[in-house]
Amino acid sequence: MERSGLVFPAPALHRPALVKIPRRLQDLNMECALVLLLSVLMADAGSLPDMQRRQKEGATAPQIQPEPIRKGGKSLPGEEAQSIPVLRRAAQKGDASAQTRLGTAYCYGQGVPQDYSEAVRWFRKAADRGYAMAQFDLGVAYDNGNGVSKDNAEATRWYRKAADQGDTRAQFNLGLAYYIGQGVPQDEAEAVRWYRKAADQGLAEAQLNLGNAYRQGAPQDEAEAVRWYRKAADQGLAGAQLNLGLAYFTGLGAPQDYQEAIPWFRKAADQGDASAQFNLGNAYSYGQGVPQDEAEAVRWYRKAADQGLAEAQLNLGNAYSTGRGVPQDPAGAVRWWRKGADQGLAKAQTNLGVAYFTGHGVPQDYEEAITRFRKAADQGDARAQFSLSSAYSLGRGVPVDRAEAYFWMNLAVALNTEPKNSFAEFRDDAAAKLSPGELSATQKRCRQWMDAFEKRKAQK
Repeated sequence: MERSGLVFPAPALHRPALVKIPRRLQDLNMECALVLLLSVLMADAGSLPDMQRRQKEGATAPQIQPEPIRKGGKSLPGEEAQSIPVLRRAAQKGDASAQTRLGTAYCYGQGVPQDYSEAVRWFRKAADRGYAMAQFDLGVAYDNGNGVSKDNAEATRWYRKAADQGDTRAQFNLGLAYYIGQGVPQDEAEAVRWYRKAADQGLAEAQLNLGNAYRQGAPQDEAEAVRWYRKAADQGLAGAQLNLGLAYFTGLGAPQDYQEAIPWFRKAADQGDASAQFNLGNAYSYGQGVPQDEAEAVRWYRKAADQGLAEAQLNLGNAYSTGRGVPQDPAGAVRWWRKGADQGLAKAQTNLGVAYFTGHGVPQDYEEAITRFRKAADQGDARAQFSLSSAYSLGRGVPVDRAEAYFWMNLAVALNTEPKNSFAEFRDDAAAKLSPGELSATQKRCRQWMDAFEKRKAQK
């Protein structure tokens, strides 16, 4: 069964570089100061306060998109798979249970060659007789496009027939269909109604998504969300274990308790959940709920990074860059940052840009640095905007452009979330080099950029 349910982001902990930025730097020493500053402004995956703020505001991206249950009935027991002729005779006589099990045999290739079209033929016979399990299986066939043309509306029609008879898996998939508007108009209230029906019957995936609905919904009820997470977590569902650990870690819906969070993270991590593995890495890196152990942090980051979690790839790169928990290896850092950057993670783009700008782990390449900074800056990363502004001020990889330098520095100050890394003095220096008309025009551009940026955020 594929993982189902929204999984909220892992708490991304780091040690922010507390950099005292020199005041009123002159152009003569600006480049040396910039190289030094960039080398310590390496971006980690985020801070716990930032994550808590994002959760309270409801901005919990990135999220793992919920997936429907895409498998039908369980594969047949070995002895039954060996008696296909007996099963076929019963199916041919109109036994709906036998028809469904024969369809399952064809679906899994047990005792007969795998044949989705034949599976659908037998599922349909039983479904037309009102057999809920076959109706669900037929819905799955339409959902996956196995043996029939993929058809979301037809999948939903069969899920509803099974759901109306109390099939929990069909109720869950119907809830997901309403949640994402697949085969039916999007309707979150209707999604919650179907989740609840399945959750009340004990389906862990539905309990997880019902918890998510309470965490995100109006009215929001974090404590009720935790209650449902616990029900699903006690059944061993990794996503619910992750979310329950996150509730304890952040104190949202439960008393903040790092030591209570860790066992839940570990349960999910041991099942291979990449976000939980990342959380454990953060906990070991900071000694929160466990003794501080950078090597153990790296071990968990690596597990998550190997599964493709961009935030873990970023932090593993940082470990190689600083030599925390592993031997220092600038080239290794660049390799992991590139993996995160290739997935579009802004902070990984920024760190990769820093590496190219400073020649740390790769040959120095200002133009490639600019490309990386721009990608991150367009996503609202203040460090990248600072770096891009500095490049325009110095003419490194781009022509000198004082208006562009002010434009990006003004945005960097507005979007900066690290009060210790204030860029305001740089902004004011850049503003002083513009005429009143240039300053007014550039500030107008900044307003337009911010308006478009906020709209993009709201649409996510």
